[in-house]
Amino acid sequence: QEDLEALIAEFQSLDAKKTQVIESSCPPPSPRLNGSLSAHPEKDELILFGGEYFNGQKTYLYNDLYVYNIRKNSWSKVEIPNPPPRRCAHQAAVVPTAGGQLWVFGGEFASPNGEQFYHYKDLWVLHLATKTWEQIKASGGPSGRSGHRMVACKRQLIIFGGFHESARDYIYYNDVYTFNLDSFTWSKLAPSGIGPAPRSGCQMAPTPEGNIIIYGGYSKQRIKKDVDKGTLHTDMFLLKTEGAGKEEADKWVWSRLNPSGVKPTPRSGFSVATGPSNRCLLFGGVHDEEEEESIEGDFFNDVYFYDLGKNRWFPGQLKVGPKSEKKKRRRGRQTGAEGAGEEEVEQQAPQGPVEIVKEVVAEDGTVMTIKQVISGPAEEKERSESEEEEEEDGALGQQVEPCPRSNAMLAVKHGVLYVYGGMFEVGDRQFTLSDLYSIDLHRMEEWKVLVEMDPKTQEWLEESESDDKDDDMEGAGGGEEEEESSEEESEDEEGEEQHPCVQPEEKQADYLARTEQYWVKLARSNMGTDAKEKKVVKVAHAMAKTFYEDSV
Repeated sequence: QEDLEALIAEFQSLDAKKTQVIESSCPPPSPRLNGSLSAHPEKDELILFGGEYFNGQKTYLYNDLYVYNIRKNSWSKVEIPNPPPRRCAHQAAVVPTAGGQLWVFGGEFASPNGEQFYHYKDLWVLHLATKTWEQIKASGGPSGRSGHRMVACKRQLIIFGGFHESARDYIYYNDVYTFNLDSFTWSKLAPSGIGPAPRSGCQMAPTPEGNIIIYGGYSKQRIKKDVDKGTLHTDMFLLKTEGAGKEEADKWVWSRLNPSGVKPTPRSGFSVATGPSNRCLLFGGVHDEEEEESIEGDFFNDVYFYDLGKNRWFPGQLKVGPKSEKKKRRRGRQTGAEGAGEEEVEQQAPQGPVEIVKEVVAEDGTVMTIKQVISGPAEEKERSESEEEEEEDGALGQQVEPCPRSNAMLAVKHGVLYVYGGMFEVGDRQFTLSDLYSIDLHRMEEWKVLVEMDPKTQEWLEESESDDKDDDMEGAGGGEEEEESSEEESEDEEGEEQHPCVQPEEKQADYLARTEQYWVKLARSNMGTDAKEKKVVKVAHAMAKTFYEDSV
């Protein structure tokens, strides 16, 4: 703990050297997860703060501030003196006061090896009009935590849940605090009724009446020495205020909700936002199946809406194209927002349009997948001319969507949902994303790719590889990763010349059938003789598809 506090202090001393606000145009932010993305209350901008990145060997924490200009589809970095210390898994909420304020509470700092954690209990406000950070020091607030939830509701911030983890133990919370935005005072609520069990990573949404909705989340408990059992919560609660007048304190009551409709499938690590038409939503997440020494998980890229007025869940299906499918992943590392789960759900064969999987294959045979949905070969022949005319311009009716992920950052502005970053895992390897997608929540017709995921930013170091101590003081800014990948890229280009060529007008399925033996042999040489045949074939197909896509 003392070592972490010293490291945080060292970072803060570096930040203290900044004396003026510097705003500069920049490329999209480096890959990250568990940051916060917030819509500016007065401008067509999104504000990204903090987050984390893991490269297989080191954990990097951020406190940088990026602004995304929606109209220009451009990023700028804003350096402001005396920012909050680096953190992830914090919470941010925006209020329209005085040109807009971004309030930030809590979160965690991790040691570079990811084995020690420091949980913050500080409260900060970014004054958007003057571009100044201010720490608000008020007693009586929540204890240090991360994975909690915070919303702004009727001139107060409301905080629920979260967890605190030390080297020896961990604790999950179900307490509720409010921070009054007029008096700048904390209050701990003591609601009557039976409320949610302690948890982190839940969905929390305010209602127009000033009540609070809680759904889902994750917690774990120790069942015997060194053995923890995770729980995916799927229950739902209403925290209702029964105001006794302005002079007296409000009375709060917990009650259980039993919503109608189609609830989200059990998951953790999902991301949440408040949408239009009195609805809140969740996106993505992961459903983990815990085994003794590893975790296998399905990652999601679906959207679920909850109608606050009708107490009803429903899936957000695109009006064009099929419903998203889950992506199987094997997990070797678990973060605080991730959980346990049920049996595997078998993927159904796609009907109508089918998925084309574009996969980037690393040297070690690991596959990073980006899914796209297009009309299948059989259906493509049978489509009528009128159907073809109905397709939108560009890519023969091709539909894109974010790849399945957990711990992404969401924001809604003018009824449009924006999804940035997050992560998924393949084997022991974590892929941290830096892409940006949007979808109009009123139309629900198509996802738009605003920033594509750049494979060059994917760095993965094995445990045997060593780094300098100086790297502890650096954030993973993306530039180093591009330089390191340039050598690999040139090697890939040389190797591609030896691959079987794609014949003119040859379909992907025909190319795969014709060259499968070659690609299986290549995959086996990359993966070694111990690799399972099923995995080798899967990687071989992925390599072939990638080469086919690039060739076409």
